[in-house]
Amino acid sequence: MARINENYAKLKAGYLFPEIGRRVAAFQKANPDAKVIKLGIGDVTRPLVPAVVEAMRAAVDEMGSDAGFRGYGPEQGYDFLIDAIREHDYASRGVTIGRDEIFVSDGSKCDSGNIQEIFATDSVVALTDPVYPVYLDTNVMAGRTGAAGDDGRYAGIVYMPTTAENDFTPALPKEHVDLIYLCSPNNPTGAAATKEQLATWVQHAKKTGAVILFDAAYEAFISDPKIPHSIYEVDGAREVAIEFRSFSKTAGFTGTRCAFTVVPKEVTAAAGNGERIALNGLWNRRHTTKFNGVSYPIQRAAAATYSSEGHRQTRDIIAFYMENARLIREGLQRAGYTVYGGVNAPYIWLRTPAGASSWEFFDRLLGTANVVGTPGSGFGPSGEGYFRLSAFNSRANVEEAIARIGRMPAK
Repeated sequence: MARINENYAKLKAGYLFPEIGRRVAAFQKANPDAKVIKLGIGDVTRPLVPAVVEAMRAAVDEMGSDAGFRGYGPEQGYDFLIDAIREHDYASRGVTIGRDEIFVSDGSKCDSGNIQEIFATDSVVALTDPVYPVYLDTNVMAGRTGAAGDDGRYAGIVYMPTTAENDFTPALPKEHVDLIYLCSPNNPTGAAATKEQLATWVQHAKKTGAVILFDAAYEAFISDPKIPHSIYEVDGAREVAIEFRSFSKTAGFTGTRCAFTVVPKEVTAAAGNGERIALNGLWNRRHTTKFNGVSYPIQRAAAATYSSEGHRQTRDIIAFYMENARLIREGLQRAGYTVYGGVNAPYIWLRTPAGASSWEFFDRLLGTANVVGTPGSGFGPSGEGYFRLSAFNSRANVEEAIARIGRMPAK
């Protein structure tokens, strides 16, 4: 008799964003004339830039010819994209990354969820709280946790509260942990770690033997020159950190799917006999076994973002979203809300007013202003009392949404 993986039964509810979609759909069905503005899910709204479209179109034409057709490509990615990544994302910042340390994929969501497969099932996981739900849920599915308690925390997970009270800077775990998930700029809080803060984590990992899983999907939104774009800008990070990057928000690839993960050859973990094993080879084995590579046209499109025109065009899009973030942040502040983020990240993190829970504020915002955001509690217990708004929308919708919210009482 086939049996299910009962770890799935530990998950408290459906994935956060489908639940938001369900509530919005029910509201729209009951209020068909309402113009709902969605500032919830972090999906881009601007079209692909011309340099990307031209590169993709040219690659499709190649695939339609005898001379240019390609079948399976290298699972790790084509050299033309890998070399562009090495040069522009790393060498330009004084970081050396080898060709065989980069793995091109169809999304950093997938990679940050799948990476746990190469680690022991009894690994102890530390998460900032609140946190991107994929980190937690995939470890629950893998059997690394007990059941969730009444406070929403899963037994076996080390939660590192990241709130206004500690300036959104989590403390080092006092307990022994094996895997540490960090995200900077952070989703959902919008906070970005300084080089000194990251150096503290690197030293902690070196001292304790932990591995840092560093999500840098939003690094392109950093404007502060003192904020690192990569954890490898910190000395020693190659020995303890794996980094995830994405073209989704950087270049609008949410619908075309392209990302990459960096696994330096120096980063290791222990086998059962105590031998240190390089994680690069393990991830390469997992990647090549379960993935056939990103399509050639998509990789050509991704490489085009590093051309002079592609870089300029994608930076213009990022500047557009960050102007949206400024408008949201300042508009909420004028309306009396306590607001964080929105400076080095496209997310604005606000306190819910008048002691409302995050889902109560979601329903109030949807019902009163017809605006959709993301309840903070969906990102973890320490997200309760907070709410996330996204800068990914048109300028007209952002301005209209802020005007509507401004007419709501903030207290």
